[in-house]
Amino acid sequence: MGVKTKKATFNLHTDVLDALDEAMAEGVAPSKNALVEQALLKELKELRRQARKARWQEALKDPLFLKDIGEVESDFRYADAETAGGFDS
Repeated sequence: MGVKTKKATFNLHTDVLDALDEAMAEGVAPSKNALVEQALLKELKELRRQARKARWQEALKDPLFLKDIGEVESDFRYADAETAGGFDS
């Protein structure tokens, strides 16, 4: 069973469509659909990364979060020291 797809219609600037045609002529992807999907997946991944980064930046302003991180680091200080040299097997 193949991957399920659904038809979607979008309006794009003509220069974007021209660039898409040029890319296809160069053989960069098996189809326009594949290239558009690849570009969208890449952009969505970047948007998720940026959102995660923003949440971390916000967390760094939270004293309770910083306290919790400090406690975890303290709790694992000795375990980290034991494994810092790696495994010699």
